[in-house]
Amino acid sequence: MLTTLQTSYTDTRAADLAWTLGREPLPALATLDLELAGARLQLRLLGASHQVLLDEERGSCSETVACIPGSSTPLPLGVAKRIGDWEYEFAARVEVLSPGQFAGRAQELLALVADHPNGLAGVFPGSPHAFTALLAQRYEGQVHWRTWHAYPQDGQLVATRTRVGVRVPVAYPVPTPV
Repeated sequence: MLTTLQTSYTDTRAADLAWTLGREPLPALATLDLELAGARLQLRLLGASHQVLLDEERGSCSETVACIPGSSTPLPLGVAKRIGDWEYEFAARVEVLSPGQFAGRAQELLALVADHPNGLAGVFPGSPHAFTALLAQRYEGQVHWRTWHAYPQDGQLVATRTRVGVRVPVAYPVPTPV
């Protein structure tokens, strides 16, 4: 789903993004409710970027990546945590692109997310390449989502990847007798 967000472009630099777990739902400009094989997921576009709320039989999880006044947790490159019975993994990277590369990548990502049944993208007024997009899926019993936060004025695209699910035990091969 693609929407135009009715707000000003709040987070103006990739460096202003912060990451938090467990935050209460923040006011959203657009939401997409999904049911992914027993997991209820809400993708939320905020004036200051994104929030994902996950609720499942084993528990719940809230991830926020946004410009939050007073937040002191910068966007990490990676996080791995236990949340109850779940393992939570988060990774982020910043791509720096030329104006031409940025426009092409923005169009590609917006088309991908807009046409996906588990995707939500919001374009900010004033620039067709200023957007936040989220895409979710369930794979091998785990919930995955990816997000993109575009900063066309700096040619920066922040991409995040999250995986939440029950810990998968490592299978060790059984030795065969000689």
